[in-house]
Amino acid sequence: MDGSLTRTLAAGLAAGLILAAAGCAGDQTGAISPVAVTVPPEAPRTTGRERGGSDADHAKLVASFGGEYRAPTALRMVSEVTDRLVRATERPDETYAVTLLDSAAVNAFALPNGRLYVTRGLLALASDTSELAAVLAHEIAHVTLRHASARTEMALRSELVSKVVADVLNDPATGALLQDQSRFVLARFSRSQEFEADQAGVRTLSRAGYDPFGAARFLTGLNRTMALKAGSGLATEADLLATHPSTPERITQVTQAARRIGAPGLGADDRVRYLAAIDGIAYGDNPADGIVRGRRFLHPRLGVTFEAPDGFALENTARAVLGTTPDGGRRLLFDAVETHAGQGLEDVLKATWNDAIDTGSFQNRMINGFPAVTAVSKGKEWFFRLAALRVGTNTFRLIMAAKGTADPEPAFERWLASVGGVGPDDARRLRPTRIQIVTAAPGESVEAMARRMVVGDRETERFLVLNGLDRGATLRPGQPYKIVVE
Repeated sequence: MDGSLTRTLAAGLAAGLILAAAGCAGDQTGAISPVAVTVPPEAPRTTGRERGGSDADHAKLVASFGGEYRAPTALRMVSEVTDRLVRATERPDETYAVTLLDSAAVNAFALPNGRLYVTRGLLALASDTSELAAVLAHEIAHVTLRHASARTEMALRSELVSKVVADVLNDPATGALLQDQSRFVLARFSRSQEFEADQAGVRTLSRAGYDPFGAARFLTGLNRTMALKAGSGLATEADLLATHPSTPERITQVTQAARRIGAPGLGADDRVRYLAAIDGIAYGDNPADGIVRGRRFLHPRLGVTFEAPDGFALENTARAVLGTTPDGGRRLLFDAVETHAGQGLEDVLKATWNDAIDTGSFQNRMINGFPAVTAVSKGKEWFFRLAALRVGTNTFRLIMAAKGTADPEPAFERWLASVGGVGPDDARRLRPTRIQIVTAAPGESVEAMARRMVVGDRETERFLVLNGLDRGATLRPGQPYKIVVE
């Protein structure tokens, strides 16, 4: 993380960043093996399907997402849905190897070489097979439309033009301007690819016999999840340089695409079968690897905890805790760093931060009894507050970034002041959670079922989002629903 930290913070957080996650429950155990199952005019032409990527690359990617998640029933279901979708595409001869990732983030992606990855967090959020199929169809569309190759070639072309102008024509200023302009072109190109994949995905969804409105339902659930996580309840506008359009914008587009196919209720959703397949999968973080509870992060093994300032939504990834505000204007990063004997905290910051640090900003401090060093770094587009802090034998970095020239010091200081140790009692109270499928009893209310959830806060809101229900909804007796239990 340290080598690309500035780029990581400036690039922002995707909806589904990776989480190191928990073990198995119920029948979700056993060995896992992979199961085979028009580019925009401004893009260059591409031919053939790139089958690059070694087993070692696959292993590294999977490890960065917490490893493979061993859930044979769920894997079989995802593979069958994938196979059914591929047969409905314009490239039915292509094959995909499905891997489930042990990550609580809501994420899925397909590589040009035919590897398809789905997180258990995505399986937990989807409410039926058509919603899962909508996500898979979107990712498969990226592959069949050769989006990755086109994006790479466009990036290389933009870089080459900028370099020729700067070096060959001896005009560095114009070269730099063209490079900046190319970033906007690539961002628009990527967003257009997302829309194109959405449209193609909805068509494939329908041809495969699934409910084409599953795409809109899933994206609505994703939007509600992110709003709940951020505590805002409001949709945010996409960054001008964001590679994905805003979720509300995508919901509108896929809904219109589904309406062009037919009325709601067309196609199967296989809800009962889907819920049976995910019954027992792990939900949320594994306490042994650190856990997020609202704005609080606790890591029993490392013995550290902190609370993010108001407005930040946290994600616990395999290598760091990342946080962002709803508008993306402020971000934070917390991670552990390796140090050598005798290395001071000031040297830790210098060694792990690529940008220039204001030399006069270094301060030696004590934070709740822990030695720390803080500093400031000012980039072209971001203002950074940095800290290295030692808790026992472990050294941690706390980095907060604010877009523009505004100093995030007040929020950064509140964050620093919240850092503390994790006691044995706190560690014992943290247990892994899982999805349980339960049947609604006659007369049972949403509130009553939500009270059975082990989620820490806002049980009713989380139950509604998890089950794709609107406010004021009533439960249908005899129907299955998802709850979160220990």
